Amino acid sequence: MSTRDIPWIQPLKVTLRAGMDRTFGSIYETLDFLENEWPQKRGERYDHAVLTCRQGLNGMAPTELAREAFVAACLEAGMPVVTTQSLHHRQLAHRLSWARV
Repeated sequence: MSTRDIPWIQPLKVTLRAGMDRTFGSIYETLDFLENEWPQKRGERYDHAVLTCRQGLNGMAPTELAREAFVAACLEAGMPVVTTQSLHHRQLAHRLSWARV
């Protein structure tokens, strides 16, 4: 597997079963969570997410496909997901708000 990480365009915030929120900003971070911290119950969408994240890191699948597969796996496991703004987007919005003053 490639060691280079590939960031999502927009991070994902997942509400874990314990009620805590966790933000995922890249394929590698997501794959690590899937392989090492995923809740016990695994399903078809979980398997697909692991496969597409591995393929994404190796350049064999589009980044967005891996991201969508992760979202589907989270929903299958009963963990709500929302898209968050990336740090770049937040900084840009802040700069634009100051430019209007």
